[in-house]
Amino acid sequence: MFVTQAIAQEAAHGAAEAAHGAAESHGGGFPPFDSSTFASQLFWLALTFGFLYWFMSKVIVPRIGGILEMRQDRIAQDLDKAHELKAEADAAIAAYEQELAEAKASANEIGNKARDTAKFAAEAERQKVEKKLAEQLSEAEARIAQIRDKAMADVGSIAGETTEAIVSQLIGGSVTKAEIDKALKASEG
Repeated sequence: MFVTQAIAQEAAHGAAEAAHGAAESHGGGFPPFDSSTFASQLFWLALTFGFLYWFMSKVIVPRIGGILEMRQDRIAQDLDKAHELKAEADAAIAAYEQELAEAKASANEIGNKARDTAKFAAEAERQKVEKKLAEQLSEAEARIAQIRDKAMADVGSIAGETTEAIVSQLIGGSVTKAEIDKALKASEG
């Protein structure tokens, strides 16, 4: 174990010396800040920047521009389609409202016709009932007149019989029919 530790220490010491020797050969500073390498660094910076600029302008920017143009076209198409659909919807709503107005007018017309028909039928039925009632009334008046005439005709005979009965009870005598008729006619007239 001591042997391995000794070898490890020697290796670490050798590496430290090598790093120290390298630092002394470079001047001991950060290589990008070394003024002796500025020209080559600027050359490679310009070359890399030029290549990236060319690559962006020839490959990346056209692709992005194409994508943006495609999206803009799609948005314009979608907006046109939306305007068309809105116009169709507005036309459908206008047609629906027109049909609804026509249906309401038709319903009102049908209702008015039905009301007029029912009114006409009710009026005809009323006139028929009134005519029937007038006929029945005239028949009833005719029967009443017949009954009254018959009753009036019978009143004379009933009055004569009643008078004869009253006279016979009051006076105790009899009276002739001609005398009773003459007395009744005198009282009527």
